[in-house]
Amino acid sequence: MYAELQNKLDYVTACRENRTKVAQEVLENPSLFDELVSICFSPSDKNHHRACWVLEFVSYEEVIWLQPHLDFFCSNLKILKDESAIRPIAKVTQLLVKSHYKKEENGISLSEDNLQNCIEASFDWLINDVKVATKAYSIRTLYILGNHYDWIHPELRIILNKDYAEHSAAYKAVAKEVLRKIE
Repeated sequence: MYAELQNKLDYVTACRENRTKVAQEVLENPSLFDELVSICFSPSDKNHHRACWVLEFVSYEEVIWLQPHLDFFCSNLKILKDESAIRPIAKVTQLLVKSHYKKEENGISLSEDNLQNCIEASFDWLINDVKVATKAYSIRTLYILGNHYDWIHPELRIILNKDYAEHSAAYKAVAKEVLRKIE
């Protein structure tokens, strides 16, 4: 099974259609999912960033599949260093947090430790030198979390106001949107 998934990942490119195709294969073969999650958090694996791309697309459809992996997923957010892996994982983190707070019958249930790991990783990604998409996902994740943790919105406001002038139009658009919501 591992060799099968690795073989598929060898051919994944940044092309959306390509990532969607492999994600669809995982959705049709759930037995591949555990290995996919494992590869995502194995930075020494040559396909680790590709696995993260695929996990993002799988999570759009079946974020609930991550439930048994949440402790592993959340506690390993900090080990990611490759920008190509961090961006999709930041999006998956946003999906997890959204699902948790929607309180749907079949939604994700994050523990307090999971939530703290998401908070820490999101703030790290926001203040460190990563691309704007990762920062945008982090801002939105922290906004959601700030509706449940009193201290997050004030900290987020400080960072967004401080960094606003230094960033791209895309960052400014997300920052402006969130600042309007928290003020």
